[in-house]
Amino acid sequence: MVDWDRQRSRLTDHLRKRVSDEAVLAAIASVPRHRFVPDDKRRDAYADRPLPIGAGQTISAPHMVAIMAELLDLSAGDRVLEIGTGCGYHAAVTAELVGPENVYSVEYHASLADEARKTLDATGYGDVSVRTGDGKEGWPEHAPYDRTYLTCAAPDFPAPLVDQTRDGGILLAPIGDGQQRLIRAEKRTDGTLDRTDHGGVRFVPLQ
Repeated sequence: MVDWDRQRSRLTDHLRKRVSDEAVLAAIASVPRHRFVPDDKRRDAYADRPLPIGAGQTISAPHMVAIMAELLDLSAGDRVLEIGTGCGYHAAVTAELVGPENVYSVEYHASLADEARKTLDATGYGDVSVRTGDGKEGWPEHAPYDRTYLTCAAPDFPAPLVDQTRDGGILLAPIGDGQQRLIRAEKRTDGTLDRTDHGGVRFVPLQ
């Protein structure tokens, strides 16, 4: 019998080298990542690396999920838009920080969206809202969002996502067609973005 709790605790300790936000570390320690990965990848669930989840997509490495959560500066009650649900793991970590009912996630692949809903429900995050659609268009019905992030790379922040983020809100995404950079942007009152670069990354492209 695998001691998943012990593996998750070891992963959390490992992430302390890169992440200092205790709330983020507690979220990583709470979410059962092994429940979100395919059965044939489960033994590697707590390795700090991305894993394939089908449809040409991946679950991000835990350190990247934690770094993104820290950069977003999430607080309980924040309304969050996620683009790229994948298997639902990143949404679950976000839900630990803001509350499941405040997370809205858009997934391009219907098969992944359906599976993510089932896993989120089975692991206690059933109030996370997931829909199938074009992530570039966001989810306007629930705007404005305090935070918006992409788990896939885009040439730039899609205009609808900027529009759906409130003034003073934060957007975060891997930006670039080839060489990607993790860009954090605060939306000014005039709609422009104040950007900071947080280093090179590698994500699957936004579809």
